[in-house]
Amino acid sequence: MRAVIQRVNQASVAVDNKIVGKIGQGLVVLLGVAHDDLEDDAAYLAHKICDMRIFEDTGGKMNLSLRDVAGEVLAISQFTLYANTRKGRRPSFIEAAPPEAANSLYEYFIQCIKRENIMVSAGVFGAMMLIRIDNYGPVTIILNSEDRFKPRN
Repeated sequence: MRAVIQRVNQASVAVDNKIVGKIGQGLVVLLGVAHDDLEDDAAYLAHKICDMRIFEDTGGKMNLSLRDVAGEVLAISQFTLYANTRKGRRPSFIEAAPPEAANSLYEYFIQCIKRENIMVSAGVFGAMMLIRIDNYGPVTIILNSEDRFKPRN
């Protein structure tokens, strides 16, 4: 499972010109699900995202987590995070999970964020969405659930 997280002052997502999710200060999470991902991957990323210290303290250092700043999450499903561009000019998405499995894990990820006592809004799975992001910093971080298995150097 892959997540691209962006620190924001505010963000919203609209489908058919209607806002379906909106947050203030917090994180936009673009979430990609691979065909071999499990609930453990979603739980790992949810916990990691909630505790990652990427908000500034009074000294301007990134020492505060989403939890510390009472931030919110806007979760957006994005299968294109599993684009394979090694061959040709058209990306292949063969590594992405099929829609039913991806949606199930996306919904599970949202539940995991809620269990962390973080307010979460979401896009509409599979819909064409317009996402407005007021990126602050900018701070953009890429997380991969497979990284938890790699030894530290």
